[in-house]
Amino acid sequence: MNSPLLRFNSPAIAKLLLIAPFFFWGTAMVAMKQVMPHTTPFFVAGVRLLPAGLIVLAFAIALGKPQPQGWRAWAWISLFALVDGLLFQGCLALGLERTGAGLGSVMIDSQPLAVALLSRWLYRERVGGWGWLGLFLGIVGISCIGLPQDSWADLFQGNLTGFTWESLSQRGEPWMLMAALAMAVGTIVMQPLSHYSDPVMATGWHMVLGGIPLLFMAIWTPDAPWIGLTTLDWLNLGYATLFGSALAYGLFFYFASKGNLTSLSSLTFLTPIFALSFGNLILEETLSRLQLLGVGLTLISIYLINQRQVMGQWVQSLPLSGRVRKEASVTVKVSD
Repeated sequence: MNSPLLRFNSPAIAKLLLIAPFFFWGTAMVAMKQVMPHTTPFFVAGVRLLPAGLIVLAFAIALGKPQPQGWRAWAWISLFALVDGLLFQGCLALGLERTGAGLGSVMIDSQPLAVALLSRWLYRERVGGWGWLGLFLGIVGISCIGLPQDSWADLFQGNLTGFTWESLSQRGEPWMLMAALAMAVGTIVMQPLSHYSDPVMATGWHMVLGGIPLLFMAIWTPDAPWIGLTTLDWLNLGYATLFGSALAYGLFFYFASKGNLTSLSSLTFLTPIFALSFGNLILEETLSRLQLLGVGLTLISIYLINQRQVMGQWVQSLPLSGRVRKEASVTVKVSD
């Protein structure tokens, strides 16, 4: 049976809805960044995650999705909650406190690089030439973003005395990289988890289970973390919860269930673009030339990683590619 939404919308509206999750994720980073000066990172992460998880669970129940059954299902959900809920959202909030929303989003969305490497290691998935090129550009791009400009000057001069791990730990970029790694591990965990539980139901439960300890850590402080929040702060938190988490995940899973995985993966790079644009517009965030270079290289690397199979098939379909293979075959026969 066709969805009323599909009967109602036009191709233009369908494209807008396909882009919507990435718009919500990107702008949610800007909304969260505005709240950071008035509360703690863990409170922002917990308030974003826990209510959104309850909304996703209510949505899954309304659709008749089955609850997880058995200890294996709950074990995988607990692991998913640990890495993609607690660690991902916690590191993201800690990083966002120390860096801009736009740069943070770029580093978070570099997680396809880690997913490609983990998939290669765990599942023997092929990376391919385009994928390795994307990984190389991603490493260079992230280095341009994460390392201070002075560190690059010292590095080229062979002077490493000015570089200290303590100074690097005070920056937000390492936290964002840890968040990206946690999200990548969560993506890998989702594959075996889907054998034991409905993905939408598992997503809701992992958000709830991951959000509870974040809120507990936020509340376990001498001062209540909500005292300094303004009306605008609560609106920003509401936006990050409803649109940046619940609705974004709902739309993402809706289109994924309709078989639009290629389209979704090719649009991943839109999230940091939206975050960079609105970060500049609302927060007046600016980037150095080195950071702009890093952003460009990272976005290209994300696209190459996500589209490596499509690009490989396109190259194979070129007439020149077929001619080269034929000549190579002839060369081998002659040499024999």
